[in-house]
Amino acid sequence: MRGKVRIQEIADLAGVSKFAVSRALSGKSGVSAQTREKILRVAGQLGYFKNNEQPQQRFTSELQEIEEIKWDGTIVVMFPNLRYQNREHIYWGPVFEGVSSRLRQRGLDIITITEPSDDNVFKLLNPEAIQGIITIGTVSTQILLKIKQMDIPVVMVDHSDPVFACDTIFTDNFNSIQQMMMKLISKGYRKFQFVGNIKDAQSYFDRWLAFRSTLESCQIELQQDPVLIGPEAQDIFLLFKQYRPVDLPEVYVCVHDVHAQFFIDHLYGLGIEVPAQVAVTGFDNTCHSHPILATVNVNKELLGMRAVDQMLWRIQNPETAHEKKLIYADVILRENYAYLLNGEVEREEADAEA
Repeated sequence: MRGKVRIQEIADLAGVSKFAVSRALSGKSGVSAQTREKILRVAGQLGYFKNNEQPQQRFTSELQEIEEIKWDGTIVVMFPNLRYQNREHIYWGPVFEGVSSRLRQRGLDIITITEPSDDNVFKLLNPEAIQGIITIGTVSTQILLKIKQMDIPVVMVDHSDPVFACDTIFTDNFNSIQQMMMKLISKGYRKFQFVGNIKDAQSYFDRWLAFRSTLESCQIELQQDPVLIGPEAQDIFLLFKQYRPVDLPEVYVCVHDVHAQFFIDHLYGLGIEVPAQVAVTGFDNTCHSHPILATVNVNKELLGMRAVDQMLWRIQNPETAHEKKLIYADVILRENYAYLLNGEVEREEADAEA
């Protein structure tokens, strides 16, 4: 569940009184136009309006039309030929489950393939028998060009490529990191480092842009260690061999929870206590064994389901402009994590003594 944004948080970050925030949010007089604008902007960045908006209708008229169609045919679901992107993965697995469950609902068949090393697999696929292709994760440009020759609808989940225009489905990476950063800044944190190869995926780059722009908007100097966002950060173990912090930040903002998990272990190995000496955040909400201060809970199955919805809509509307759809995610801030962790340690020590 998304935590409720408090009036005091908005007041602290905007540098005004709770009274002024209350008046501005309720539309009442008593604050200047400039102050009201500042309060509304800060409230929006913290996610106040998203927290208080009414639930949207589950289906639009377009989806209702799709549901009424009796579908027939096959959709190809392609995973990249990478070690950690597959249907058993803690992140990509639920995305695939969302795709497959929605296809079953619509009565469509599914063929799952891993990104081929050559074009032999495409010779085996009959474009006339395939309704479309959904790619999950990063797919090479070479393979995308092969797919383009088939001239069938394509929807990509969590990836885009300038050489191949198609519909895409992403988590709203920018907005999610922006909200996380605003929450951390409102708690008094001022020294940050981003961790992860920002060129490894479009999502990572979007998170980096949000990280950087939020610091700038809050007039906090960016003092990024380039090693933490360069090629070394793609292989977290290669990064460990090179990274020894000289000036410890207050928060390491990692591109995802797996990075955060291994990075915390690395900090422990250097004798740096987490969260006592430094905080670490992640993304995806896939790790619950380490003291990750904040993360973003991504509805992974929904990404897959909406990819199918977009595919079926595209089949019905082949000539319209391509679309990029963003799925909102929930920021989780574990404000009492340090307290709980210390409490668990104390209980374990007490049990050991007993």
